[in-house]
Amino acid sequence: MTSKRSESFEYSRWIKVWLITGLVMIFFQVVIGGITRLTGSGLSITKWEIVLGTIPPLNASQWEEAFDLYKATPQYQKINEGMTMGEFQFIYFWEYIHRLWARTMGMVFLIPFVLFWITKQFDRRLLIRLIVVFLLAALVASFGWIMVASGLINRPWVNAYKLTMHLSLALILYSYLFWTTLNVFRPGPPPIRNPFLRKWSNVILVLLAIQIVMGGIVSGMKAGLVYPTWPDMNGSFIPDVLLNIDMWNVENFLAYDSSPFMPAFIQFFHRNTAYLLVLLVCWFVYRGLKETSLPSFRIGQYFLVVAVLIQALLGILTVVHCIGQIPVGLGVLHQAGALILLSVFLRQRFFLNK
Repeated sequence: MTSKRSESFEYSRWIKVWLITGLVMIFFQVVIGGITRLTGSGLSITKWEIVLGTIPPLNASQWEEAFDLYKATPQYQKINEGMTMGEFQFIYFWEYIHRLWARTMGMVFLIPFVLFWITKQFDRRLLIRLIVVFLLAALVASFGWIMVASGLINRPWVNAYKLTMHLSLALILYSYLFWTTLNVFRPGPPPIRNPFLRKWSNVILVLLAIQIVMGGIVSGMKAGLVYPTWPDMNGSFIPDVLLNIDMWNVENFLAYDSSPFMPAFIQFFHRNTAYLLVLLVCWFVYRGLKETSLPSFRIGQYFLVVAVLIQALLGILTVVHCIGQIPVGLGVLHQAGALILLSVFLRQRFFLNK
């Protein structure tokens, strides 16, 4: 994300509104996706119909047909057998909204894009970046179905790694569009030239990306249910299973459903990476305030430290409330907090771009 910014092309107000609208829609799509995952709704719709899938069941017979399709899935047979039609309609609702919101985003992006392109309101650089946005969006959608399909045969839930890939691609799409929007709003050279801060911002960005990926895996494996305590993990700083060298093998990483190793591994490193991230961000904020005087950057530094501390607190609250089931509200807030933290940090990183 270090492309040269356009200094000669003036973008219209409508393009800026359009890009912000896209960012807001992607943000809420990620949030809705979190609700879908945490309520176990993702496998309620067993078909992938781009056009016909826009219309939900409209009468009793259509609802019965959709319910019968769901009854043939491993999730119903192994987890939800005996659920009522009302319970099925609840989980169907969230998956339907998740897919409908994605379709709506496609139209919100595509129709204005064509109009702006015909009226020549893009320069070449922005046009290329927007084409990349469309390609990323298609990749996210495609991986969404790959993820869902992983839970329709044999296993009663989606594969945690495929779920994480779907989430990661969505966040890459969001980040790329966010960076593109920043370039549109603030073309020209970066206002701050500080190689030291830029270097450390790159380190934090990599660490933040790793932490978000691990968070997706923790959620996909429901690892919070295994260790719902803090600051210890069921009485230990390092779970015993991680101290057993025989458990460190490829099979346990892949077959995480049948081994206690991976839930312990991923939650342990997710927690400790969070501690490191908080310390680095606080240090970065301190150095940034000490070495720069640009008011807009300094204000962003205060937002950054608040965002990382709130996100850490949400993580702790989510873990300690994972008694028997993952708390949907806290889990969704924690996922939204990750996106807000990422947004604030990218905005600060933008000021330091080459």
